[in-house]
Amino acid sequence: MRDVTIGQYYPANSIVHRADPRFKLVIMLLYMVMVFFCESFFSFGFLSLFVVITIIISRVPPLKVLKGLRMILIVVLITTVLMTVFYSDADSEPLAEWGIFHIYLSGIYASIKLAWRLLLLVLMPTVLTLTSTPTELCDGLESLMFPLKKMHFPVHELALIMSMALRLIPTLIEETDKIMNAQKARGAQFESRNPFKKIKAMLPVLIPLFVSSFRRADDLADAMDSRCYRGAKGRTRMKQLHCHVGDFIALFAWCAIFVCLLFLKYNWFGWGFIALLGL
Repeated sequence: MRDVTIGQYYPANSIVHRADPRFKLVIMLLYMVMVFFCESFFSFGFLSLFVVITIIISRVPPLKVLKGLRMILIVVLITTVLMTVFYSDADSEPLAEWGIFHIYLSGIYASIKLAWRLLLLVLMPTVLTLTSTPTELCDGLESLMFPLKKMHFPVHELALIMSMALRLIPTLIEETDKIMNAQKARGAQFESRNPFKKIKAMLPVLIPLFVSSFRRADDLADAMDSRCYRGAKGRTRMKQLHCHVGDFIALFAWCAIFVCLLFLKYNWFGWGFIALLGL
């Protein structure tokens, strides 16, 4: 459970940490769209290069960022294997056959791209939460959704819920570790290779974890009520959001990367060397 890095803030003095959270959220949304526009290995490598540059600039230890990928490695591995063995291509001969399973070269390429896309989708949100506090993300999200207030949409309440959820992730991880250690002391086996035994061993962990979560939520509600919390009306912020020139430069840079990816995908001018990179 210690491998879960979402919601864990890593303090550092970097450009990424000091950036306006509103711009970071917009860039993150743009990045999510870019990942789905990647079709070739070159475009995946091109986007991955700028992700690596962002991690270096953020001054967050790369191993701490990569820890966030460990929780989805099993999902990525299973998805890759299923894509490889069940992929069908009528225009080419299979490399290998075992009954209903056929392995094509195009299927291997497609499974690698799918795995790469899934890893990229997790990597940058991990960097976002490591370089932004839950309060900053809450304020940034509320500021971006401000126009919805005119439609009587509960913007502040939604941002507050997301902020509290991010804040409670490290607490729940710590609580899970305590419960698992207590169950191990009672003879529970979480390291068994049998998946059914693993699921059975997790039941005594999940039930007290749910009970503890509801208790914490009830205590938090009582604490907010005792402090006369009545929503966003009339409330002010201790820290005001201010954008700087560097925020606009970062947004412009990621927009330029997006245009480059679109050019690699559609090749508007029909250049031959771009077509060679379309694998």
